Amino acid sequence: MAGILRAWVAVLVHPRRFFRDGVAPGDQAPGLLFAIFVALVYQSLQFAVSPATIPTIEGGPVASAVVALLVIALFVAPALLHLTAAIQTALLIPLLSERAGVSETVQVIAYATAPCAFAAVPIPKLLTAGFEIPGIRAVCAAYGAVLLVIGISEVHQTSVPKAILASFVPAGVIFGYAFRGFEAFSTTVSVLATALT
Repeated sequence: MAGILRAWVAVLVHPRRFFRDGVAPGDQAPGLLFAIFVALVYQSLQFAVSPATIPTIEGGPVASAVVALLVIALFVAPALLHLTAAIQTALLIPLLSERAGVSETVQVIAYATAPCAFAAVPIPKLLTAGFEIPGIRAVCAAYGAVLLVIGISEVHQTSVPKAILASFVPAGVIFGYAFRGFEAFSTTVSVLATALT
């Protein structure tokens, strides 16, 4: 756990250095554990903030939440991570003749999710004149996408423009859809537009 927390702080504060020194060839396990940790924190906070989002199964809300978190940890997070890494690798092939391996790509995507651990935390209504604005989620998703670009650029030793081009679809899958960044951004813009009119 201490290693995960150290990695979480390092990737948020010094991303270039972290991706340069913290991603090891052929060792996906730390990245996978990191992604599972982020997904569990995110979903646990989501359940705490919005209990209505807990799936209904036998045994009540606590048992339902525990089962949902187990499914996320054992199946959803690993599957989504590896699917996105496959997409990312396919997009890198035509852009880079020399690149790092799939294992490093898995780790980059995993560590780029760091900001999204707290994406489910809402902005308090007292700060937004009573409106519910998912602005923190939008910021977390945007920062995650930036970290993905930085990580791809550092680990695969390519330019930022090429990293942006290669990361556009994977960032959309992970940060736009899985962490609901697109929805958060759209809602935030809508609520702010309404508040200003």
